[in-house]
Amino acid sequence: MTHAVVSAEAWLAARKELLAKEKEFTRLRDQVSALRRELPWEAVTREYLFEGPDGRQTLPQLFAGRSQLIVYHFMFAPDWDAGCPHCSHWADNFNGGIVHLNHRDVTMIAVSRAPYARLAAYHKRMGWSFKWVSSLGSDFNFDYRVSFTAQELEAHRAFYNYAWQDPGVAEREGVSVFFKDGQERVFHTYSAYARGIDILNTDYNLLDLTPRGRDEAGRGPFWVRRHDEYDV
Repeated sequence: MTHAVVSAEAWLAARKELLAKEKEFTRLRDQVSALRRELPWEAVTREYLFEGPDGRQTLPQLFAGRSQLIVYHFMFAPDWDAGCPHCSHWADNFNGGIVHLNHRDVTMIAVSRAPYARLAAYHKRMGWSFKWVSSLGSDFNFDYRVSFTAQELEAHRAFYNYAWQDPGVAEREGVSVFFKDGQERVFHTYSAYARGIDILNTDYNLLDLTPRGRDEAGRGPFWVRRHDEYDV
C-alpha cells in the first residue's frame, strides 16, 4: 500500500480542509435526523403475533413497557439452518448497546421468520443477549417489506427499499421503528433498508476511519464471517 507522505505542516493543512467537510457532514446529519423525527406516522391497524422467550406476544407487548420500539429485521428464513452472517455482524454491534437504549425509553429487538426454536439455538451459539422473536405465521415481515413471496422472487420484482427491484433472496435486511401512546395505539414512524442501516454498524464506522477503510474494493462485505467462524 503506497500513499502520499508529507510534512507535519502539510498534513495539518490537509486535515483541517477535511475537518471542514466533516463538520458540514455533521450538521447535515443533524438536519436529516431532525427531518426523520418530523416524519408523519402511520397507524398500525393489523394485529401480529410473535413467538419468543416470553411466549406468544402482540406487537404492543414487545415494547416491554416503553413507548419506543426498534425492530431489526434479521435475515433468517424458516428453512435456514443459521442466521445471515451479515445480519449477525450487525447484531454483534447493537447487542451491547441495548441497555443504554432502555434507559432512553427505547426497546430494541430482532424479528425473523424462522421458528423460535431455531432462533433460540442460534442466539445461544452467538452468545447474544438481545430479545429475538419469530414472526412465523404472521404477515409482519411481508408488510414491512423484508420478506418476499415465491412469485416475487420468480418475477425478480418486489418492493424493497422504496423501489420496485429484484430482492435477490427471500429475506432482506432492514430496521423499523414504532411508537406506542398512552392508549396502547401503535404507530409506524420509520423504516430503512440496505445501506440505510449502515449507521447501526459500529465496525463499519470505525473502519471508515482507517487507511484501508472497509476493504471491500467494490465487492461488498466479502470478508464478513460469523464471529465464531473467523480463522484464529
